[in-house]
Amino acid sequence: MTNFIARAAIGAVMLAAGATPVFAQARYDMSNPPWARDGYRLSGAGVPILFPELRDSPRGRAFVMPNFDANGDGRISPREARDANREFARLAGPRRARFDWDGYARGHGGGPRGGGPRGGETVITETTTWDRGAMRDYGFRQTPRGATLTLSEDVLFQTDSAVLRPGAIEKLRPLARYLRGNPGVRVAIDGYTDSRGSDAHNQDLSERRAASVRQAFDDMDVVRARFSVVGHGERDPVATNATAAGMRLNRRVEVTLLGQRADSFAR
Repeated sequence: MTNFIARAAIGAVMLAAGATPVFAQARYDMSNPPWARDGYRLSGAGVPILFPELRDSPRGRAFVMPNFDANGDGRISPREARDANREFARLAGPRRARFDWDGYARGHGGGPRGGGPRGGETVITETTTWDRGAMRDYGFRQTPRGATLTLSEDVLFQTDSAVLRPGAIEKLRPLARYLRGNPGVRVAIDGYTDSRGSDAHNQDLSERRAASVRQAFDDMDVVRARFSVVGHGERDPVATNATAAGMRLNRRVEVTLLGQRADSFAR
């Protein structure tokens, strides 16, 4: 049984009237076994950090475990707990204790019991719409793990830096929208460098760059538990490191949509 069960589509977020719509993660998985059963106890260093509404109720546990146990170890870390709290606070608003779990599980948006949006609020519903042209332009290729796109250093980073360039977010935005609309898709992010510098430096840089890309998706409301992030250093070059052109090709981040077909984005 996989650690993560495909999420059902369509989620709802409350936004102040007149605000620019912010599309959140589509509906979270609320599968029952085993974490929603009576007597199930959460474990891990992050459990005390969780909101009581998540820690102490079967529905809360069913929200946390399939969606925020990022490494699938059955334990909640402090980072995973903070992620779960943040997402629940966004869904529930200021009245967490009155969150309508039954309504949310039925697909009716949750929120406080006792009616629809409060005064001055409007409901924006996420759809599965995504920009097929932009996804096609990424140039996905088929790999054993799924549909993979390569993002070069020139697009994402300054040389020897893990700080994203200002334009990098716009490059990633269509993919983030696709992921929000397809919440069952898991993602692998792999960072690579050229052979300049020490092995330790290159390994660290590749890890930080991969993590920066994941953070960008997190900032665009794609839950980080959906990602695996690995730095490979100078291993697995795609070109020679004996030329400047080859080294430029080796400095890259690869994003793989696990189990997806590259040709599905080429149409």
